[in-house]
Amino acid sequence: MPGLGPAMTINGSLQTIGTEQETFETKGCLPIRPFQSADPADAGSADLAAAFAARMARLGPFEPSPRLALAVSGGADSMALALLARHWAAERGGSALALVVDHGLRPESADEAALTLSRLTGAGIAARVLPLTGLAAGPALAERARAARYAALAAACAEAGIAHLLLGHHAGDQAETVLIRALAGSGPHGLAGMAALVEHPHVRLLRPLLDVAPGRLRALLRAAGWEWVEDPSNTNPMSTRVRLRALRHDRDGAGPATSALVAAARADGLRRAADEAAIAEEIASQVTLRPEGFALIPPSGLSPAAFGRLVAAIGGLERPLPERDAAALADRPRAATIAGTELVPAGRLGPGWLLVREAAAARPPVTLAAGAVWDGRFKIVAAGEPPAGDALSVGALGVEAARFRGCKGLPTMVLRSLPAVRAGGELLAVPHLDWPGAAEAACFRCVFAPPPAAGPAPFLSC
Repeated sequence: MPGLGPAMTINGSLQTIGTEQETFETKGCLPIRPFQSADPADAGSADLAAAFAARMARLGPFEPSPRLALAVSGGADSMALALLARHWAAERGGSALALVVDHGLRPESADEAALTLSRLTGAGIAARVLPLTGLAAGPALAERARAARYAALAAACAEAGIAHLLLGHHAGDQAETVLIRALAGSGPHGLAGMAALVEHPHVRLLRPLLDVAPGRLRALLRAAGWEWVEDPSNTNPMSTRVRLRALRHDRDGAGPATSALVAAARADGLRRAADEAAIAEEIASQVTLRPEGFALIPPSGLSPAAFGRLVAAIGGLERPLPERDAAALADRPRAATIAGTELVPAGRLGPGWLLVREAAAARPPVTLAAGAVWDGRFKIVAAGEPPAGDALSVGALGVEAARFRGCKGLPTMVLRSLPAVRAGGELLAVPHLDWPGAAEAACFRCVFAPPPAAGPAPFLSC
């Protein structure tokens, strides 16, 4: 939290940790050394600090006195990230908040998180521990843990009012990602690896170390006198990443195989960025995207890539529709349903085609609350106090669209898919139709906000 200084959150309570170093008897962890002079320049790593600053410049712009959040596991990579980011932010009059996620999947994880927090606060970096609950061994544990981790990090950033979350993925991680995707048969876009910047609705994920060898990060820590935790999962031969790492015989991540894979990812990333910029330009110049949540497509159709993105926007999909699935309708439009959307002639709305949400496929109603999202497409914005009474919900107008036939010149199929506010099952308001009147419905705004996957910023490689 901003202004609180070093802190640790345990089971929802906030405990202040002093800057005096504390001793933890934690198996497998090295003792803490003094941190107070741990500065990249003092440690003889001014070149790495300068390179970090150059990468951050590409990931900006940042506000004056920038405030950063750092995902810190306690391992060498994320601790080096904390050292570099603290130095970068301090030079600009800003600050860094380290977020330490404790998955609770190993008996020693809580002690390791506490030790990491002590090391960070001892170095003058504000830090919080984010304990996760509910994770249990079973299928897709890694995926579930990753989703829970990012959700906790995003929530902590929102609570602290920080828009930039830095991750410590480095060149070795990028090389392994490219190999894993190649083995899975990924196309050129997937082989671009991890993006250096990913936009989410409330936070920007930044990876400023994607082309930095992990050996350099460890050398930085040793020179600065910093210690770190070694996660045993990094040597678990059941992990695909661990096996690929062993096959590369390149622990420091500076060998020719790692460098070649990172360079290939960068080249594929540049091509992906160019492709995505072209898709964005095509949609912007040829498509009319309406605030009621539908689109008008030219008579000649679109490229499969652009059509797939548009289906994602109208259908509230988390990922663009694959080009192979979009190809049949993209440049040869015809009346059809696809991925929860309907494609029909535009009729009185003009030449071309209408792409609208299929009302029957719309998601169930959600409780009306500021920030809530219905159907993956409409964000609820509260502009005033809702009337007292039954709990309010937002869902599809559905069959009650018959009451509004011809309203604002919208086709019935568009009306059916509009968000409608209800109280106890009774229709209260249809914000996009200004019903029952602008004054009475002023406290309900449903903003068409397609998911990021439908129109991401062009891919930024390392």
